[in-house]
Amino acid sequence: MGIDPRQIVAGVLTVTMFVMLGDMIKRQHFDSPISHVNHAGSTENFDDNNDLETNFAVNSDGSWKEEDAVLRACWSKSTLEEPEESRGFVTFSLTNGPEFHISQITDAVVVARYLKATLVIPDIRGSQPGDWRNFGDIYDIEKFVSSLDGVVKVVKSQPAELSTKDLAVLRIPNRVTEDYIANNIEPVFKTKGNVRLATYFPSVNMKKTRVPENEERNSVGCLAMFGTLELQPEVREVVDSIVERLKTLSRKSDSEFVAIDLRLDMLEQKGCQGSKKCYGPQEIALFLKKLGFDKNSAVYLTQSRWDSSLDTLKDLFPKTYTKEGIMPMDKKQKFLGSDSSEYEKVIDFYVCSESDVYVPAISGLFYANVAGKRIGSGKTKILVPDDSAAPGSNVGNYLSRYVSKKTHMAYSCFC
Repeated sequence: MGIDPRQIVAGVLTVTMFVMLGDMIKRQHFDSPISHVNHAGSTENFDDNNDLETNFAVNSDGSWKEEDAVLRACWSKSTLEEPEESRGFVTFSLTNGPEFHISQITDAVVVARYLKATLVIPDIRGSQPGDWRNFGDIYDIEKFVSSLDGVVKVVKSQPAELSTKDLAVLRIPNRVTEDYIANNIEPVFKTKGNVRLATYFPSVNMKKTRVPENEERNSVGCLAMFGTLELQPEVREVVDSIVERLKTLSRKSDSEFVAIDLRLDMLEQKGCQGSKKCYGPQEIALFLKKLGFDKNSAVYLTQSRWDSSLDTLKDLFPKTYTKEGIMPMDKKQKFLGSDSSEYEKVIDFYVCSESDVYVPAISGLFYANVAGKRIGSGKTKILVPDDSAAPGSNVGNYLSRYVSKKTHMAYSCFC
């Protein structure tokens, strides 16, 4: 009996459909919304967008477009009314690393503006009791104060007359809304006169809101998130030296400098097992090779010290470094010491924000806020790994949906 050609075509189409479905499922594991995040960090799934919109960052042949120019900030302090006389104080601390700091700063500024309160510059607290730093140890205090001039009154230290008993400690959700402030914070503030904020993260959702936000709320939030934090000079110098050295190494072979957020302690967490929420060294190495990255590309890992499990990555990309291997010798004692974890996190965050290409091997807020900084500066080459990538695949097919669909909230802040 002869075989009907239509049966062959139908069979091929069926197989193709299942292959495509499998690829979608794998991508959605990595790019789907994060439902819960704790303060220790997250290995939950990545951003998601199932819309069939145009891919804004990819050419018709699947290759990625040239880097965007640095975008213009859409917010303007000139459109905001001068804050009224201060009615009390808002205090808070920065915790758990720069990806959290950005969000914590944003929420505190938005709350202080709404309450017409004075914002007290925060301290920085690590994960261990007694592990804290001054804001100025990492960030530029004068830049922070001047950036909020005319928006929120800021004082550099907590007034002596303000004791802990005067402060009502309130847990507030990240990306706090005006309705939430009016219903849950303002009544307490009116009673106590002062509040202390502790931001929690019910979700990591850095996508643009479907319903446009109040214009003033959006301007204040955008300014706080993208226009207030700059590194203090010594930390900035260390980041610049690492970035420049890695870019120089790549330029020598006409390659690109790739930063990968790959931390072994996070990969070992239970949340990484059983689904594609994170990728290991070998998987990342093969992914980059399949996409055609040159073996001479300089690669930076957020892992602090070398581990033998990283050898598979170095075998394919010999110019692979951790901070320990690339940081200037005279800076190692201060920035890689036993009590330097906050410095290390900050260095990782800003190196990943400024590399030619960024690959988030681990999901979470680090990825989301690095993506925001990169979008604002036009560095949109953010590749989401996929173990189903075939040799010779176009890099444009693996761009973060934050960029390819312009779903990141940064696109509401920059034009």
